[in-house]
Amino acid sequence: MSLLLTQTPIIWSAILLAFLGGYLSGSVPYGLLLGKISGLGDIRKSGSGNIGATNVLRVGGKKLAIITLLLDGLKGTIPVLIARQVHMDYAVIAALGAFIGHLFPVWLKFKGGKGVAVALGIAFALSWKVGLILCLIWLAVAVMTQYSSLSSLAAFGLSPIVAVLLTADFQIIVVMAFLSLMVWAKHHENIRRLLSGTESKIKLKSSS
Repeated sequence: MSLLLTQTPIIWSAILLAFLGGYLSGSVPYGLLLGKISGLGDIRKSGSGNIGATNVLRVGGKKLAIITLLLDGLKGTIPVLIARQVHMDYAVIAALGAFIGHLFPVWLKFKGGKGVAVALGIAFALSWKVGLILCLIWLAVAVMTQYSSLSSLAAFGLSPIVAVLLTADFQIIVVMAFLSLMVWAKHHENIRRLLSGTESKIKLKSSS
């Protein structure tokens, strides 16, 4: 057994399948695809250059951003829920695969998004209570500050604590701790801009 795997004996072929299934799901760049379908072109050339929902909001408006957010979330939720029907070991491996696939998609030369939406989708699949609380934290901070990046940092900075308080499942706690570290690492530039006062705000009440 390892830090995450509890099943004995470990079926490595199933672990590999769960990871690859999660990775392939997570690697689909919905923001980029929706931008091209809607006539926005390559959204990586506009706004922050990111393929996630926040940049889609800036470039394409609220409706397109909501669709991107939902699809990016589902690409984490679906493979985890499928794998969980077999065993929790495969669910957490699929979760890691989906998250890594979003951050480092092979189709985009391993240059993906920051992982917030897919991480929220994973959280919902592992524990809907944890996922719900993280969404509420994100929304509360976003409404108060209008900083998407600060909302994400707050939600996932607290995610391991939320997981500890709401679930006794060690695997879920470890996964949330990993997601927290990676989300913070991917937001290092946003952290610098927040500290310098140059971070861009989002307009949640836009009519687009």
